[in-house]
Amino acid sequence: MIKIFFDVQEEYYLPQYTPIAEALLSRGVDLSFVCYGANSSANIPDCYTAIEVQDSKEALKLYNVKKPNYIFLGNTFQGIELLNHKIKTALVSHGIGPKACYYEISDCEPSVRFVEGPYRTERLQSIYPEQTFIDVGYAKLDPVVNGELSNITPVKYGLDPRKKSILYAPTFFPSSIENMSDSFPEDFSEYNILIKPHYFSMASEKYQKQRDKLNLWDKADNVYLAKSNEINLLPFMAVADVLISDASSALFEFAALDKPIVWCDFYKLRWSYRGVFSFRFKNRMDEDLYKYAGIAVHAKAYKSLKKLVESQVNSPEELSDIRMRYTEDLAGKVDGQVSKRIADYIMSN
Repeated sequence: MIKIFFDVQEEYYLPQYTPIAEALLSRGVDLSFVCYGANSSANIPDCYTAIEVQDSKEALKLYNVKKPNYIFLGNTFQGIELLNHKIKTALVSHGIGPKACYYEISDCEPSVRFVEGPYRTERLQSIYPEQTFIDVGYAKLDPVVNGELSNITPVKYGLDPRKKSILYAPTFFPSSIENMSDSFPEDFSEYNILIKPHYFSMASEKYQKQRDKLNLWDKADNVYLAKSNEINLLPFMAVADVLISDASSALFEFAALDKPIVWCDFYKLRWSYRGVFSFRFKNRMDEDLYKYAGIAVHAKAYKSLKKLVESQVNSPEELSDIRMRYTEDLAGKVDGQVSKRIADYIMSN
């Protein structure tokens, strides 16, 4: 029997992994999720086998003892060169956002990397000519494209089904959270507001100020703040009529569903990324941040946000052609069959 492990360095890799895991399980493979840290497997569905390890060293030891046919990675894996030569690795990026690390994670030289669309496949191949890249699309979107989440409504989150719903999904850095008004819920009182922060915003000590603001907003009746165990953005995307985000993969994921986006350009940068150190910000962000900026309307400051949200809610089709054109580059085929294509490759290789 084919044995496959999914390397879960961070819990937020799971929404990308689980559609692939389901496609592989239907083919009868022996499949396990390897999670890092005590109680790290709490969010693994009961239908899967979960194994907890302390760190990458312990994971490496486990892999060399168990000798799976494939290990799926969501990021770089320290010590990949020390794996038994019979073990293959498959990289599926945990996001398709506008950060330079999207390309840099291939430094670890996996056996194969599954990529989202021809543009990024060609670009990766030019950077790493000796590696294998397969254009399949973005597996994370399969459940929503296939209609598996179509029955979710604002009522699930205790919100008013008569109102349009905003999804605010900021990343942790550079983030727009600190530059959003404390009165955000009041200013948008005619809308439901679903807030799905990045995992690090909720878990890391350095982002306490972000949590303070998020918890303040959560007191409002028209706000639902995602719980720490609600890792998957997809259910919130399925409900939302419009997205507000910043330098996040959510921008491109929502665009792939042909829904309107307001892109916040008012980031909060650390002092070490400002002024003479602004090159650090440019190095962190990929050129795609600017090349594909046309998928959304842009808010230069919080004060312009309300008018832009209203325009996109009232005319959701305004940028549809651009969203679909750019989606082909950044997410590839959006047909609900991405996980199947990945499983087919694994089973035949």
